[in-house]
Amino acid sequence: MAARNTARKRAFQILFEGDQRGADVLTVLADWVRHSRSDTRQPPVSEYTMELVEGYAARAERIDELIAQYSVDWTLDRMPVVDRNILRLGAYELIWVDETPDAVVLDEMVQLAKEFSTDDSPSFVNGLLGRLKDLKPSLRRE
Repeated sequence: MAARNTARKRAFQILFEGDQRGADVLTVLADWVRHSRSDTRQPPVSEYTMELVEGYAARAERIDELIAQYSVDWTLDRMPVVDRNILRLGAYELIWVDETPDAVVLDEMVQLAKEFSTDDSPSFVNGLLGRLKDLKPSLRRE
């Protein structure tokens, strides 16, 4: 599963870059793909990375609504950029990707928070995604 781990990390980096640049994530994804094909020093963009970014992009508005609705004492704009994009990726995979077990999604997102964010971020990410996991059946119907 190391390939999926890498795919998630790259998807997170693409979402993060789009957020930082104020650019559409699909444009950033296309840039990453183009660079990986034209420069052998660039890592390839896997199919799963593309699926994650495209899936998030298709549901971005709904995902941001869910994060804003269920985060306690944090508005989306006030969240650290890293946390916001880990949550976006995690919410998409958790709610709309059936082949990935919920526990794997939560663990992978917590690991990203440990690697890229603050000491408080892993518990914040785990708590919010855990809440979404509990509500998943009703969220999918909406």
